[in-house]
Amino acid sequence: MRGIPGLKRLRLKIWRRCTLLLLLLLWAACWLVVSALLFVLHGSVFSERCTDEKSHRILAKLCLDYSSGALTGDLCEDLCVAQKLVYKHCLYYDRGKKVIQADWRGQPIILKSKKEIFSSYQHLSMLEEVETQDIPETELLLMVALEVKNVLGLELSNSSMGPLWTRKKGPRWKAQVASMWSLLQQEEYIYFSLLQDFSKHVLRIIGSCGHFYAVEYLTAGHAWHKTLFPLENVVGPSLAGHRSRVRAIIDIALSFLDMVQHFDNDFSHRLHLCDIKPENFAIRHDLTVVAIDVDMAFFEPKMRDILEQNCTGDEDCNFFDCFSKCNLKIRKCGAQRANNNLQVICDKIFRRWFSPNLRGPVVSLPLQLQLQKAVQECAEPGHVDAAGHQRTLKSLSELYHLLRVTQRELQRAE
Repeated sequence: MRGIPGLKRLRLKIWRRCTLLLLLLLWAACWLVVSALLFVLHGSVFSERCTDEKSHRILAKLCLDYSSGALTGDLCEDLCVAQKLVYKHCLYYDRGKKVIQADWRGQPIILKSKKEIFSSYQHLSMLEEVETQDIPETELLLMVALEVKNVLGLELSNSSMGPLWTRKKGPRWKAQVASMWSLLQQEEYIYFSLLQDFSKHVLRIIGSCGHFYAVEYLTAGHAWHKTLFPLENVVGPSLAGHRSRVRAIIDIALSFLDMVQHFDNDFSHRLHLCDIKPENFAIRHDLTVVAIDVDMAFFEPKMRDILEQNCTGDEDCNFFDCFSKCNLKIRKCGAQRANNNLQVICDKIFRRWFSPNLRGPVVSLPLQLQLQKAVQECAEPGHVDAAGHQRTLKSLSELYHLLRVTQRELQRAE
């Protein structure tokens, strides 16, 4: 009879182990089911690997559509026939967007398209209904204006449409209109086209072929880079000493302030940047800051539409880097942005440059401390009122002043 308790303990031990094993098997089965569902629902995530092979296929299909007469553009002949536009490598695929580096007549450029295939873009039905040559120019300009209003929330006059509609009637007129329509469905293309004649702070468009457009090549910044931007590309390896880097950072910071003022005041509506990070900017050789990715940039009318949503708290009114306030009485986000471009740039860019761990003997300590304090005050969230606007103007003025004083101090030390 003594062996019975021991037998019970053995059975209990076996039962516990079996239960644990069953739980582990159940967990593994659930994990496999969830993984399979994710793969089915988001299969595109797994297939968006950036490869040379896929990029070559994309460009080959582009050229096939060009040879069939479906699309055209001022770069198609160089890409598909003369071989003066040569593929270099794939930079990235992101949520359908394709970004490819190429060489055009010895000049590095970037090819961009929001979608991979020309036929993926919305087709212009009127191209099938009438002979394209018979469509009046005024009707085409009206369609362009309506598409710009739909995409950007802006109303443009016919005289403002020049950068978007430069095609002339000819043998490939139908392909020209179809290609133009695919480009107009890409917000970034519209921004760059409309602003390049008015702003030095956006990428320059070089040309297009079908739904792909080419822009100047600039090296983007990176959050992991010590100075956020690869300064050796702009100051040169021979000038890459500490003093030269500090001087370049000061010049670039001033260019950021110029860009803020420019986007706030120089267009018919304020331009809001809702995704501010080093990766979305680049620096030209003259140390001008350039916005190279404006997928999350919005003029005031569109910004108000985006922000004015239902809410239960302020956190529901955050759209990336663009914040609003929740009116709890009507449970609606305010249409006016609560923060601004300057505040986010101070927070995400300037803090890194003018933090205590970047102190050095190049700039006097009192001036360094003043800059740090000004940047910290600038980075604090603002308020949607006249006092908040005045505080922003004060921060902008103070930063301009301190950065120019720093410039002069560096010049005297040389």
